[in-house]
Amino acid sequence: MTALPTRRRGTRAAVALAGIALLTAGLSACSNATGDSSSDDSDNSSDSQGRPGSVDGVDDVVLSSNVGPRKAVPVNHVVRVKASNGTITKVLVKAAGAEPIKGTLASDGSTWHATQLLEPGTTYVVRTTTENADGDVDNSSRRFTTVDLTLDQQTYAAVAPLEGETVGVGMPIIVNFDLPVTDKKAFEKHMLVTSTPAQKGTWHWMSDTLVHYRPAAYWKAGSDVTVDLDINALPAGQGIYGQDSRTVSFHVGDAVISKVNAQTHQMKTFVNGKLVRTTPITTGKAGFTTRSGVKVIMEKYRTKRMNSETVGIPAGSSDAYDIDDVEYAMRVTSSGEFLHAAPWSVGSQGYANVSHGCTGMSTENAAWIYNISKRGDVVEYTGTDRPMTLDNGYGDWNESFATYKQGSAL
Repeated sequence: MTALPTRRRGTRAAVALAGIALLTAGLSACSNATGDSSSDDSDNSSDSQGRPGSVDGVDDVVLSSNVGPRKAVPVNHVVRVKASNGTITKVLVKAAGAEPIKGTLASDGSTWHATQLLEPGTTYVVRTTTENADGDVDNSSRRFTTVDLTLDQQTYAAVAPLEGETVGVGMPIIVNFDLPVTDKKAFEKHMLVTSTPAQKGTWHWMSDTLVHYRPAAYWKAGSDVTVDLDINALPAGQGIYGQDSRTVSFHVGDAVISKVNAQTHQMKTFVNGKLVRTTPITTGKAGFTTRSGVKVIMEKYRTKRMNSETVGIPAGSSDAYDIDDVEYAMRVTSSGEFLHAAPWSVGSQGYANVSHGCTGMSTENAAWIYNISKRGDVVEYTGTDRPMTLDNGYGDWNESFATYKQGSAL
């Protein structure tokens, strides 16, 4: 399997929050900030606000906001600005060298609120332009600094499939967090999957650090799917916050589905519903029974070393093996089952099960299936009494959708 991205700090993306408030409730405690007299690359003015009073009988616009220079602001704080005696025409919230924070201005110009959360340990300038009843324009600015966070206080989401990848119809969406998410409900509300054509699906939490998503049925061939993890600065629980929002888009290719029958020793391969090849195979012998159920190709190797000690068979055993260059190997379980070339068992292929659990075939047949396969293609196994499980690789299809959905936090 292609390696997932490692942890990094990135731009925090939109988290949609609504409502207007001048004071923040229910947020983490603030700490003292550094001095507010430093400049940035886009503002050299001191902090200022609209001032009450009147000129020629017309009241000045009075501004209030929920940020200021005296205390560090939590990263999950929503910046808000409110005006009285006039209207807000423009608000710019920006850190030096960064894009402005996105926000929404009320239709009557009375309020503005951010629709993005904040970066840790960052100084922002809030610039506001207002207009009073006579059309007089005023500009004001103020600074604030956010609470700094270490990487041990931020959880990064690694996503599979990768951006732009073409996958098979059985590919689950997999999100690995490098620190635990205990407030799963809050996170899942900000984890959106959209597809064209639209397909019903659900998240399923495997653990505090791993969550999968699958549609109700296999993805439709030709689908385009986008994963939007809108978790920037979102509290994950136990003092941890989302480090970075992620957006990943991928494509679902042809529906390549192989059906392995361990009793007939045959594998039938279908492409977009059409049978294209029947292959004689061998599966696991007694004591090494191949699992029955739905498996998904996880990784492909043109050649791979296979050593029996990695699956619990000790060196010196009559069943031990150590082969440096097994050809056309495709992993279908995390426990060690592969489809691969097995020229040493060609005489048994189509007749008997003689492997240690893998699905073996001739080199020619293995090359053929390898060349038409991709990550996410489905291999359905029948004919044994050993079941495939949900957590053994991409085992997501081994539960009904109704049961699988029970793993959602929502």
